[in-house]
Amino acid sequence: MTLTVALRHRLANIEMDLDISVPSGLTVLFGPSGSGKTTVINAVAGLLRPEAGRVAVDGRVLLDTARNIWLPPHRRRLGYIFQESRLFPHLTVRQNLAFGRWFAPREARPESMDSVISMLGLGPHLNRRPGALSGGEKQRVAIGRALLAAPRVILADEPLASLDEARKAEILPYFERLRDEVAVPILYVSHSAAEVARLATTVVVLQEGRVVRQGAAAEVLSDPEVTPLGVRAAGAVLEARVVRHHSDGLSELMAGGQSLLLPHIGQAEGSALRVHIEAHDVMLATERPAAISALNILPGTVREIRMGAGPGALVQVAAGENLILARITRRSVTALGLAPGMPVFAVLKAVSVAKVSVAEPPGIAETG
Repeated sequence: MTLTVALRHRLANIEMDLDISVPSGLTVLFGPSGSGKTTVINAVAGLLRPEAGRVAVDGRVLLDTARNIWLPPHRRRLGYIFQESRLFPHLTVRQNLAFGRWFAPREARPESMDSVISMLGLGPHLNRRPGALSGGEKQRVAIGRALLAAPRVILADEPLASLDEARKAEILPYFERLRDEVAVPILYVSHSAAEVARLATTVVVLQEGRVVRQGAAAEVLSDPEVTPLGVRAAGAVLEARVVRHHSDGLSELMAGGQSLLLPHIGQAEGSALRVHIEAHDVMLATERPAAISALNILPGTVREIRMGAGPGALVQVAAGENLILARITRRSVTALGLAPGMPVFAVLKAVSVAKVSVAEPPGIAETG
């Protein structure tokens, strides 16, 4: 199932003009505030009428301004997960979930109530009202309500933005399960590089209403030219596998033929993982460092250098099958004589990768 979106629309300070295709899986609209992410998602939902555009799901047209077609939101069969859960405060969790199912058309085959309750871990909360739930629990109910409406597409507009870090860590695994177990496109708005790295199968980068890059998360996030949130948010995504857990509290991973030591990871040996490494956590050396506390020293080759307008620079390094970004100063680039094709060593402290940056890649989440 594929969602296609073509829009032209003038906002207060930008003129949007884009054409994107959203496949099954989780596609993140990524970019800074004001880039047009929410405008896109609201146009798909029918909450905004663009000046010109076309929106279709597997050939079913929801909007076509050239043919004067505009389906109202309640006829589009979309599940919308907002920043705030927007649950009915006077209804229990079970009743809020049932409300979503009430919108499923007769011919549709919505997810079963039991399977949604199990997937989202809502069993202990069914008789509670939203006021007695945490922020993360409320968002899980909102996800369940959207699923039970038998949507053709799920829309999520920065659903973690109002949560603290603990609640974000609680809810992220449920979005991973949603991505892996529900066979409909998910269009997810975010300006968090860590969320994108952890959840996305596809990334669409928006800037001033235009698509500047679209592709797989690992390719897009490791591109030094794609920094919609600035170099401070730059980073890379590595596909890895757990090799062994050591007695000193470290887990050893194999990523693209390179060994990587990280703080203990809960997944079993042999598990596949996705690791997000922020560019500011990577140092570069032209000779292999000795007598250094950092445990991860990865040999590689400089692929590309992007000099910033200020004192900083982004260096893309090919380390085995991985692409790693390092944020260093322009002075360091000059002092080291860095240039494309030059051999270097990427240095990463084991403790610098937070657990929230380590996750299962798309398609392997457990279904139990």
